[in-house]
Amino acid sequence: MTVRGIGVDLVDVDRFAATLERNARLGPALFGAAERAGPARTLAGRFAAKEALAKALGSPGGMRWHDCEVSTLPSGQPTFTLRGTVKETATRLGIQTVHLSISHDGGFAIAMVVAEG
Repeated sequence: MTVRGIGVDLVDVDRFAATLERNARLGPALFGAAERAGPARTLAGRFAAKEALAKALGSPGGMRWHDCEVSTLPSGQPTFTLRGTVKETATRLGIQTVHLSISHDGGFAIAMVVAEG
């Protein structure tokens, strides 16, 4: 496999939580129903993951937030489910595997994505 893209994003958890509180429509616009469960640090990490994925895919326009869902495997490992516009972009770029890591520390959430094909 060849690395086709790398993306990283950092989110200030308190700032992100305040933004979600100010705009009640933002959470549903960014996250599917299952993704919205959890504390602010979880949501910030999931948002960072989506941003990192967009960067790994070259930040093409037209991708929808709901077309990449972040979930957690029973092992605790975060993972993506890609569909629609995001899956189409990944397929067009020859990406077969997407690796995701999310971490939280000091009031920040960070995510890194490596896309391979």
